[in-house]
Amino acid sequence: MQDKLDQITDLFIKWSGHAPDTIDILQQAGSERRYFRIWKDGRSTIGTYGANIKENESFFYFSDAFQKKHLPVARILAISDDRAYYLQEDFGTVSLINHLEKDGETDVVYQLYKKSLHELARVQVLGDQGLDYDKCLTNKEFGKQAIMADLLYFKYYFLDALRKPYDKQALIDDFEALSTYLTHTDYKFFMMRDFQSRNIQVMEDDSVHFIDYQGGMKGAPQYDVASLLWQARANLSESWKENLLMDYMDGLEPLLEKPLNRAVFVSQYNGYVLIRLLQVLGAYGFRGLFERKAHFLTSIPLALRNLKSFITRNAMGISVPEFDKVLQLCIDDAIIQQFTPVQATDKTPLVVKVSSFSFKKGLPVTDNENGGGFVFDCRGILNPGRMESMKTKTGRDKEVIQYLEQQTRMPEFLHSVFDVVDITVEDFIKRNFSSLTVSFGCTGGQHRSVYAADALTRHLKNKFRVKVELNHWVQDAREWVNTGQ
Repeated sequence: MQDKLDQITDLFIKWSGHAPDTIDILQQAGSERRYFRIWKDGRSTIGTYGANIKENESFFYFSDAFQKKHLPVARILAISDDRAYYLQEDFGTVSLINHLEKDGETDVVYQLYKKSLHELARVQVLGDQGLDYDKCLTNKEFGKQAIMADLLYFKYYFLDALRKPYDKQALIDDFEALSTYLTHTDYKFFMMRDFQSRNIQVMEDDSVHFIDYQGGMKGAPQYDVASLLWQARANLSESWKENLLMDYMDGLEPLLEKPLNRAVFVSQYNGYVLIRLLQVLGAYGFRGLFERKAHFLTSIPLALRNLKSFITRNAMGISVPEFDKVLQLCIDDAIIQQFTPVQATDKTPLVVKVSSFSFKKGLPVTDNENGGGFVFDCRGILNPGRMESMKTKTGRDKEVIQYLEQQTRMPEFLHSVFDVVDITVEDFIKRNFSSLTVSFGCTGGQHRSVYAADALTRHLKNKFRVKVELNHWVQDAREWVNTGQ
């Protein structure tokens, strides 16, 4: 990671003529790209590293083309000679999903969604004009081949992971028929491909700006609308989804050469909703079931309920019997329950006692009630305390957190810890047990163990809603002494 920071710093100096004050390493999302927020004199710029040069080139080309048409995308400020690093305009830290999660389905948030959809229509139609689709990352067009790829992604990374019987050849035949059916759409413009509320930044003046469109291609505009309105994490109400679709068509129609056939548009939209929902399930399956990333695992039941809500209200419009059987299998209550974590209630007696400690000072006192629990040794993780700049800091300081997350195997270690602890927590909730201890030890009880204990505490609260008592034996004692109490 240090080499990437050095490269981003050098590019910023070359562009601005000044060294940055600080650089924040931003949390990695679903892609392999790395993002950095660069600060200078209170203003910020986004630095990006992408190993996929062709992907970067697509992003540069689209951004330049859209900027010339005054569309709401970021300006590219500087690009490294090897095309792997670049700087772009920073639209801030608040996305559309942040507004929704903070305020809920209010009129203000609805207007932000409506504005986003109207701007989307402009990007799709105006951005399409004169665009060279040879610059696309993979396919020039979201046609039959791309639709088949999304369906197979769902098959391999989610459906097959269920280990349920189905007729594989019949399903492939149905995929072929469905992808052929969906290829024949009335409109094809620029398709953002991953248009979701997390990729819509909202400024203080309520203007909206789009990021993450390097995978764009020519395709049905309905796909992007489906991506936003049926995003599992957003979980928009049926009335919002229906009304916002009408708002989108109101914004799209003036940009077209002839009146919009809304009945046909909605029918085709429903097909692309299904494709998008299945593509998302495939992504969650890959990131969650195969890469063992907890966030994606906990998103699977949301996506399944989303799929169930759609299927129960909308017909396919084409005969695909084996596909229908598979969809019904996926939305079965038993399958949804399989991926839904058990969660505590106000009446759940379980308290998980999480702590960090120093092996030099000995193991913490075990639970007096049953003596059970886990002790995890963090000393196999590189120790940030050996670095002079972090020697006096703790696992709660930003520099230490970034070091552990970006330059050590701490994320892998914690994924394994979560897997083991989750089994016991789920069982204890079901059996009404009252106590479980989980302790993390390292050499000094100051860096690795503190970070790990904090991470497990967040994980258990988010996933199980269980009560957690957190105690840092060394760190809490240090703070007590430092305050003179």
